[in-house]
Amino acid sequence: MYTVFGATGHIGSVITKALLEKGEKVRVVGRHGARAAFLMIPPSMTSPDYRAEQEKNSDAISAAVRESGLQYAVNLSSIGAQAPAGTGPILGAHSSEQKLNAIDKLNVLHLRAAYFFENHLAGISMIQMLGLFGGALKSDLKIPMIATKDIGAYAADRLLKLDFNGKQTQELLGERDLSMSEVTAILGRALNKSDLRYAQFPYDQVQQVLMQMGTPVKTAASLIEMLEGINDGIVVGTEPRSAANTTGTSFEVFAREIFVPAFLGRAVGA
Repeated sequence: MYTVFGATGHIGSVITKALLEKGEKVRVVGRHGARAAFLMIPPSMTSPDYRAEQEKNSDAISAAVRESGLQYAVNLSSIGAQAPAGTGPILGAHSSEQKLNAIDKLNVLHLRAAYFFENHLAGISMIQMLGLFGGALKSDLKIPMIATKDIGAYAADRLLKLDFNGKQTQELLGERDLSMSEVTAILGRALNKSDLRYAQFPYDQVQQVLMQMGTPVKTAASLIEMLEGINDGIVVGTEPRSAANTTGTSFEVFAREIFVPAFLGRAVGA
């Protein structure tokens, strides 16, 4: 029996499908009777205090794991989770790792995943309305980026094998490192917009946009801290890139199969 948290999300749905296809029994959410589980803190960008909610959720998850006597867990964490400060919502992953590591009999594998390709979908409206792609990240800073489906596939494989013991971490760095200028160029080619350019905006301007979109003040500030942490080299991996932490889906494939259909299917201003 496997338990999957966030089973309807980008990553959890891939894990659930893979486990079911192998004939395994899957419980979407449960507290007792599972040998292994996929764990994650559910995202809540509309929370008035995202960090406080993260702590509440990770407290509940770790308590459920401890009480159930769970033997194995694959836990979704993040690049930069080793840092104790200056990473915004990634601090939630840092804290969650510590809580799960304190459970003596639990074998846990923390997947420290790179920046999601899917994060770039938030820029669709900007491209449609302003003809540019922008954000707070530096234009020429290369960072690891990954397709969420690759995280799900990797997590499912490790859950099926249960080949880890004690407390372990594994970074997942995507197919290659990319800068925002490179991301924008790839999107421009996929969208037949050869003149699409990336613009770096000041942090305070991005924070104001987030709040105008309905993100609460504290949560918006936490997201800005994460972006600053990426730019300043705080949110960074600890492993050299290798076959073990490199995944297969390229950003070109994501642009063609996910971004372009989403762009074409979304009305301007929606």
